[in-house]
Formats: sequence, C-alpha cells, structure tokens
Amino acid sequence: MNVQSQNWVAIGQVTDIPRQGSRCVKNGDMTIAVFRTTDDRVFALEDKCPHKNGPLSQGIVHDGCVTCPLHNWVISLETGTAQGADEGQTASFPIKVEDGTVLLGL
Repeated sequence: MNVQSQNWVAIGQVTDIPRQGSRCVKNGDMTIAVFRTTDDRVFALEDKCPHKNGPLSQGIVHDGCVTCPLHNWVISLETGTAQGADEGQTASFPIKVEDGTVLLGL
C-alpha cells in the first residue's frame, strides 16, 4: 500500500508505551501490538507469532526484535519475519511518531 494513501490513526503518546515493552490496539477483529525499543523506535506487528499465534505483545523486546513468550521464536520488529532457523512472518504495519504522538498506518 502506498504511504500516501495510508489512513493514519493516532493511538497515543510514545511515553504510553514502556521502553522494551508494548501496548495493544484493536483494528476490527485484529489485535496490533505496538512496541517501543530502548532508543525510542516504535514498531507495529499483528499480535500473533507466525509459529503458533502466541501473543507477541507479552514477549521480551531486545535488539530490534521480540521473543515470543510461548516457544521463544525471535521476530524482527521491523519486518515481522522470524529470525534464525525459524521461518514465517507476521503482519507489520507502518508507524510514525509526530511530536510524541504515535500514528499507526491502516
């Protein structure tokens, strides 16, 4: 989808998301996990591990990735792709921060 045609939705402030943590937002039936790294980068992924649909929002955020709490799969926050020998991908969403407000592209 073209960035110009994105529907940008304000979902809160960067400071609402703990560093190395996440917050969830609903989009219809889908839950989207919004993550914040130690250096205040923000990413959004569907809250389902590609392995067994584990809740990524409950995982550990580290090194630009999140580790699924169910089976320790490591997922890239930038692309949603499983790392290492694991294979699969979860949906990622465009996100931007303007004046401290987090905007999610839907």
